[in-house]
Amino acid sequence: MAVRNFTKDINQKEIEELLCSSQMNITGEVHNQLIFLSVLNTFLSSTAILGNTLILVALRRDFSIGSPSKLLYRSLAITDLCVGVMAEPADIVYWMSVVNSKNNICSYANAVSFFTGYILCSVSLATLTSISADRLLALLLGLRYRQIVTLKRTYIAINGFWISSIAGTAVFYWYPAGACMALHLFTSLSCHHSVCLHKIFLTCVVTKFKYRVTCPEQFQTRRLH
Repeated sequence: MAVRNFTKDINQKEIEELLCSSQMNITGEVHNQLIFLSVLNTFLSSTAILGNTLILVALRRDFSIGSPSKLLYRSLAITDLCVGVMAEPADIVYWMSVVNSKNNICSYANAVSFFTGYILCSVSLATLTSISADRLLALLLGLRYRQIVTLKRTYIAINGFWISSIAGTAVFYWYPAGACMALHLFTSLSCHHSVCLHKIFLTCVVTKFKYRVTCPEQFQTRRLH
């Protein structure tokens, strides 16, 4: 029997059909592991819902954080809340359908788990990166921060995260080979920009330190004003 090259042309739909096939034999050890994972995800889902709900309530009552930063924090909390409400329950349904050999439920649960997991994790990571960049810009820009980092631009960035995550997940679901090439390109560009940001940050810190050492009186005068 010829062995199919999975890395070349198989997509997530075919993997899903293989995993949910009635020909899959689940051993007792795998059976117990899936049950354990289901119980663990039930606990994690509950803590994610409770914790992120409290964060959203706290952000609603806090007025000391700037609007763009608060929007990023709120977006991260909502994304993680959706993980507890949708992604982890979908994983539980998928695993239990495999255990109980519910093939019809298994295929739908696997698709829902795939899409919600990849989309929400991508948005969450992008939002975390934006929060770090937001704090870096607040340090570097000083008084110009409020002029450059606005609420409108933050909304645009968050919408871009969701659109790109949904599109990327759909491409990865049906065309994994093309998605892997795009992911490789994106990772290379991200690493390059990360190195550039670190260089800029270190340059600014070193420059500020040298100024404080060489011109301490002028630095203290600027701080007083």
